[in-house]
Amino acid sequence: MNNAYSTSSSEAGLTTVKRPETPRAPTLEDVARAAGLSSMTVSRALNTPQLVRPKTVEKVMQAVRATGYIPNALAGGLASRRSKLIAVVVPQINNNMFVDTIQSLSDTLAQRGYHILLCVAGYTQQTEAELVATLLSRRPDGVVLTGIHHTTELKKVILNAAIPVVEIWDLTPTPLDMLVGFSHEKVGQATGEYLVSKGYRRPGLLWTADRRAAQRKHGLCDVLKRYDIGEPPQIDVPLPASLALGRTGLSQLLAESQFDIIVCSSDTLAQGAIMEAESRGLRVPQDLAVIGFGNLDFAAFNRPAITTVSVDRRGIGERAAVLLADRIEHVTCNETILDLGFELIERESA
Repeated sequence: MNNAYSTSSSEAGLTTVKRPETPRAPTLEDVARAAGLSSMTVSRALNTPQLVRPKTVEKVMQAVRATGYIPNALAGGLASRRSKLIAVVVPQINNNMFVDTIQSLSDTLAQRGYHILLCVAGYTQQTEAELVATLLSRRPDGVVLTGIHHTTELKKVILNAAIPVVEIWDLTPTPLDMLVGFSHEKVGQATGEYLVSKGYRRPGLLWTADRRAAQRKHGLCDVLKRYDIGEPPQIDVPLPASLALGRTGLSQLLAESQFDIIVCSSDTLAQGAIMEAESRGLRVPQDLAVIGFGNLDFAAFNRPAITTVSVDRRGIGERAAVLLADRIEHVTCNETILDLGFELIERESA
């Protein structure tokens, strides 16, 4: 009888209990036996299926499913130095700003035969650096980083890895390697020019404390200063932005002063601000205008519809994926810095 545990007697007459052996993972040889093929044929069918007859490939895959064998993609790719993995580092995944970018990035890479390894770094540069160092141990074929501000440690690790890198959601003439994004400072400037052109002179800010939002604020305040409008009062809210924070943030602002327009660092905060204003009997935009950022899916369908700045969130992911895949596959890239720009969309709220 094959027992899970067996016993043996020692010289002292004591009984020693032997632990069961750890189950052995199925091997390539197991698949070969199950398929009735040689190990070389199985290996070829898994690594270069285009060179093997379809019926043979199907037979191998049936054996893979039957045995539970997990192909070692890294080992199989050593000759070509390809893992087919792309490491993607984003600040948050519960932020609607990044969802569309991540999805389009993943979809476009999948069409080229790559898969993403997604990590969330928050908004601290040190956490990002530690994550990237860990991800590089998995030998990804490329890396996607959010933003352009990184620690010296991360830059050194990336350069030593000598793999393609795309930074997204920002703009600089000196990226680590390649870049797809837009100028946050110019977004702020365009927002400032817009509200001044509409006659608003008493703005308030409802803002999240991240670096890219700070760049937009800097551009906005530069424009306000040119028109002799002082730096606007501001309420900072924690990340991630939420409708509730939009409501409480506006409540705090209104407790301090009166405004003719509230500029929000995201559409989510703008939606919350509109709800809070209307709950107080304030008409938007007649009594208080509101402007957001991001042109999230609900912005056009809110009531009132939200005036906002639209950026090509899906396009950022798609173009970043193409740049990476082309570089990995040695396809010539004519442009490695892509400024996708933005559009200020005027709607009912401002």
